[in-house]
Amino acid sequence: MIRIQRALISVSDKSGLAELSGRLHEMGVELLSTGGTAAFLRERKIPVVEVSDYTGFPEIMDGRVKTLHPKIHGGLLALRNKESHLSQMEAQGIRPIDMVVVNLYPFRETAAREGITYPEVIEQIDIGGPSMIRSAAKNHAGVAVLTDPADYAWVLQELELHHGALGAGTRFRLAQKAFAATASYDSAIAAWFSDRTWSGEGAEKREETLPSTEVMALDKIGDLRYGENPHQRAALYRRSGDPAFGVAGAGVLHGKELSYNNLLDSDAAWNLVMEFDRPAAAVIKHTNPCGVAQADTLAEAYALARDSDPLSAFGSVVALNRPVDRDTADEIQKTFVEVVLAPDFAADALAVLRQKKNLRLLRVSALAPVARQHRQISGGFLVQDKDTYFLGPDELKTVTRRAPSREELEALLFGWRVVKHVKSNAIVFSSPNRMLGIGAGQTSRVDAVKWGAMKATLPLEGCALASDAFFPFPDGLLAAAEYGVRAVIQPGGSVRDAEVIEAADSRGIAMVFTGIRHFKH
Repeated sequence: MIRIQRALISVSDKSGLAELSGRLHEMGVELLSTGGTAAFLRERKIPVVEVSDYTGFPEIMDGRVKTLHPKIHGGLLALRNKESHLSQMEAQGIRPIDMVVVNLYPFRETAAREGITYPEVIEQIDIGGPSMIRSAAKNHAGVAVLTDPADYAWVLQELELHHGALGAGTRFRLAQKAFAATASYDSAIAAWFSDRTWSGEGAEKREETLPSTEVMALDKIGDLRYGENPHQRAALYRRSGDPAFGVAGAGVLHGKELSYNNLLDSDAAWNLVMEFDRPAAAVIKHTNPCGVAQADTLAEAYALARDSDPLSAFGSVVALNRPVDRDTADEIQKTFVEVVLAPDFAADALAVLRQKKNLRLLRVSALAPVARQHRQISGGFLVQDKDTYFLGPDELKTVTRRAPSREELEALLFGWRVVKHVKSNAIVFSSPNRMLGIGAGQTSRVDAVKWGAMKATLPLEGCALASDAFFPFPDGLLAAAEYGVRAVIQPGGSVRDAEVIEAADSRGIAMVFTGIRHFKH
């Protein structure tokens, strides 16, 4: 056990500071502090010694230099069980510092502010704070370091239980958190710099290329029961400094613990359903949609989506882009569903859905912009911009003799929104308001057409077809014509485009090119 006799406090976030410092003072701990924090403590009648008075050296350069002094870092780094360190401390008038309470300048929050200037961002790079944290954490054998106000209460409890002392396990645990805090802080700074280029007068956002160094720190939200399979460990993380949003930040309103696969499917469902402005529902199985629909009411949209493939809807994940009302809840409870995600749930809807003990209900905030996606491969990572491209009707190019009718155009655009979220090779059969069939993850495009038609439980006659990439041969389009497809949307760009267009014309099919593809591997 190490008795805490002297503590250095210098914080940006002063949450809980008054109680912590007041209790430390009552335990007989001498408090050292820097300008702003010292003023905060004096206002509350808590005795404090200014760091500049202790070191005999004033704060200089607008506060850029205040704790970078041998009397501070010597007091933190000295080994208490090494005679030569102790004698040097005595010779230099250095007193041991047993606790550091430090949190850092709000770099992330400042850098994210609209209209922030380059000099303002630079001034939020903390130097003294990370230095003290690292010194204290390195010497956790004799020093306790507190970087998170959430830890104040339980540390105070241990201090009171052990008459002002902290155990080695506690100091080690605090050091773990301290090194993670400085690593996360440095990663935010490094990421900001890596994402910018020098303009001659300051740093500007890099647009043309991805950064030479991709830096990311993650904070664990919680352990999961297991990964994709029971023999795999798994946990859920959030990027350090990010607010709670999306599926990772969802509020769990009911049901048993979410699994790794639940979270993957939930994310796929939420990303898909947020494509639509009208009330919409997405039914997901193994990250692929098995039903998607939009309608005038949410209950109708869900029923249409579910009935696109009722067999696959069993044990599915459902995402809805409107708050769930009682009518929608009544529809959902007719089928076994694993997870329901929505922006909110009405009280009477919750009462209905909570009758299913294991059904997970998630309240999810709207999607925040995600600039890049990361995927690990053996020996490295793939990094790419997120596919957020939204296709407008004016971007379509009609390439056949017959142009799509208004109804066909609506069906084509509906299918195009869905096919973006289907594993390649991807084919979606659709009407203006619902998915009719899906061919996902096939190794040839013609097979994707045939599989989607085989899986369809609804009539395909007169429907539209969306293809995530071009038809390399006419065979896929000709197969679609056999199933009654009357309009096709595809990127175009094949060396055999002319043959595919000729095949469409021969069957009276209207076809449009997008110039954009949506591979999803």
